[in-house]
Amino acid sequence: VQLQASGGGLVQAGGSLRLSCAASGSGFSFDLMAWYRQAPGKDRELVASMTSAGGVYYDSSVKGRFTISRDMAKNTVNLQMNTLTFEDTARYFCAARIYLGGNYYWGQGTQVTVSS
Repeated sequence: VQLQASGGGLVQAGGSLRLSCAASGSGFSFDLMAWYRQAPGKDRELVASMTSAGGVYYDSSVKGRFTISRDMAKNTVNLQMNTLTFEDTARYFCAARIYLGGNYYWGQGTQVTVSS
């Protein structure tokens, strides 16, 4: 299974970015797809996730600003990020699992840098 993330870049505070992640190599759909991020010197943290049933989770720091969406048929997951702040600067990783309790597959990450 391979996950390919794209859409990162440099943006001014208050701006927007849209991240996309395409999964390939699996004959199964994913129970859950998610976005994590890791800032320099910090642990990787869950930003948002969406299950195949439509259940959504957002970290409190992004709730109301970020929106996660999935295309089940294409095995893609997107993250629309609005009103970005300097604190959103991090490397963003998409992740997916095939079933509850299963291993996570990870993409290579895409850098998001927000200038203040």
